[in-house]
Parts: sequence; C-alpha cells; structure tokens
Amino acid sequence: MNIKCKSQTETEELGRLLARCAAAGDVYCLSGDLGAGKTCLAKAIAEGLGVAPDKVTSPTFSIMNVYQGAMEIRHFDLYRLRSPEELEDIGFEEYVGADGLTLLEWGELFADYLPDEYLHIEIEKIPEGRVITLTPCGKHYEELVKKVQELVNAGN
Repeated sequence: MNIKCKSQTETEELGRLLARCAAAGDVYCLSGDLGAGKTCLAKAIAEGLGVAPDKVTSPTFSIMNVYQGAMEIRHFDLYRLRSPEELEDIGFEEYVGADGLTLLEWGELFADYLPDEYLHIEIEKIPEGRVITLTPCGKHYEELVKKVQELVNAGN
C-alpha cells in the first residue's frame, strides 16, 4: 500500500492513524534515507498513543528510548550499530515484540534479526512530499494494512 503525503502534517496524520491501529506486541520497522521522515512519523505514532511530542526524540545516540502512553513504546535507532553482537548487548530480542509497540528505525540493517512478522514502513522523500509504503510481513500485519487502507479511504 502506497500513501502519498504532501506535507509534514499529512505524514503526522498517517502516524496518528498507525497508532490507532497498533496493538500490544506490534513491531513497525521504519526505513528510508537520512532525513526522509522516520523520526517525524515515530513522533506522530507516539503522540497518537498519548505521548507528548516534545518527549519523543531520535534515539540515534541512546539507541533506544522508551515512552509511556496508552501502551509502552520502545523506539530504536539501529543506524550506529555495526554488528549483531551490539544488538545482543542492548537486549534487542527481549524488547522487540514484547508488550507494547516497537518502532525500529534502520531495522533493515539487521534484517536477519527482525521478528518473523512486522510492518515494514518505507518512507521516500519526493519533490511533492513523501511516499510511504506499508508492506505487511505476516497475517496480522496484512489485516492491519487493510484497516489502515479502510481508514485512509474513509478520510480518517
């Protein structure tokens, strides 16, 4: 499913919609070039779950931030990690897919270590804004994408 967002506001609206569809244990893997809008989307998802936007920051240097909202949100940025051993050191497997929502920026760098099922969110910056592609990996996420599609089509 491809969604064209013409502005940051539309990207944020999509993030809040993704929050409405999130369930405990969900994993959203956010991919895209530097500056594509991964953290912007993550902020909007967290806001949609009741976290103040000013509390959400890119975890580039901390590797993982935890936010409390309607459910716990674990927000990872794997960009600076260089080996699977570093994933082990941060307890990656213990956090990903546990109760709450997991947001992974740059998860594709460790594709072999992602859970079997997750929602891949690819963000591409284009001159007219962004194209955000939702690719479900697993039955649960196929249903989630159908729900997102219905909400988008209904103008929510």
